[in-house]
Amino acid sequence: MQVGKKRLRNGQAVESRQEQDPESESRESESKLGSAIHPAPFHTDEEAQIEREKCNYSIKISLEDAKAGKASRRVRVYADGIYDMFHSGHARQLMQAKMACPNTYLIIGVCDDELTNEMKGRTVMNENERYEAVRHCRYVDEVITGAPWALTDEFLEKHKIDFVAHDDIPYATGNSNDVYATIKARGMFLTTQRTEGISTTDVIARIIKDYNVYVRRNLARGYTAKELNVSFMKEKKIQLTEKYDKLMDKSKEISKELIDKMKETRDKGNDLFHRWEERSKELLGNFLDLFGKDGRISHWMKESRDKLGRAISPVRNIDVDTIPSCSPKPSVSSTSSSSPPPWKKSRFDSDISPTRIPFNDISDDED
Repeated sequence: MQVGKKRLRNGQAVESRQEQDPESESRESESKLGSAIHPAPFHTDEEAQIEREKCNYSIKISLEDAKAGKASRRVRVYADGIYDMFHSGHARQLMQAKMACPNTYLIIGVCDDELTNEMKGRTVMNENERYEAVRHCRYVDEVITGAPWALTDEFLEKHKIDFVAHDDIPYATGNSNDVYATIKARGMFLTTQRTEGISTTDVIARIIKDYNVYVRRNLARGYTAKELNVSFMKEKKIQLTEKYDKLMDKSKEISKELIDKMKETRDKGNDLFHRWEERSKELLGNFLDLFGKDGRISHWMKESRDKLGRAISPVRNIDVDTIPSCSPKPSVSSTSSSSPPPWKKSRFDSDISPTRIPFNDISDDED
């Protein structure tokens, strides 16, 4: 950053600063972000020592004041463990410890391999791997390597620890039923909750349960039997099983493809059958409409037969009432003896004359 000429502002001499160099600005921003993105320091690092010296440990903080945010300085919370195969259960425990109080400085103690193997047993990860796993957790502010199994007053004073965070389940060791008993008695214990279903022991149990699966997978990836601590016969058996499983998987895939094709063919056959059935019903209906008893051809033949019959012998309907009578009807006053019986109407063919002379009529010739 370059400094320009002095000028007066509000009666005081100040330095006018020119525009900042982009490169220097970038370096400055990186230095500011460094505290947020770099892993947590070890307790022997200068950054951790400066933070420890800044703490006025003579000012004691109660748990109630710490949780209420009334502490006059940063609250130094300590949590310890093995942290083998660092998993989500560990991360959740550290998150609870970090968020238990406002303005918390979280210190994590990790036991070394010698103490862990003596007190608990062999670990999967060595101490350096466990240290690195913990210090890269976002909630951690400082890591103490080679942490003790049981906390002493000297250790608490040295690292200026206000509270110890752990789950409330008694942790028995040696002659003690609970290594945190004295901490609880002094009111310095901060309770966290365990995450059910996840722990290092659970993870190892899962691996042991599916041991052959993981061995087969690692052999397929190029690990040797010696590296996996398996015998020659075991290696060949696992490899043979792997090939057999691949063959079975391939056969299952082929069988599935065949079944799918058969289903597809069957569906097509059913669809074709339904189409043929609908078409046959349509053809049968058309045939019955054309050649059936009441079909169009039957109606046409009946109409043709009727027309032909009428053409050969037509029927004429003659109304007899329209035929005129030859003689007038006798009057009511005339007697039956003097007048002949009435003329009877009869059917007339087309060739018979509508008039006829009565039998009692005397012509002029007979006179």
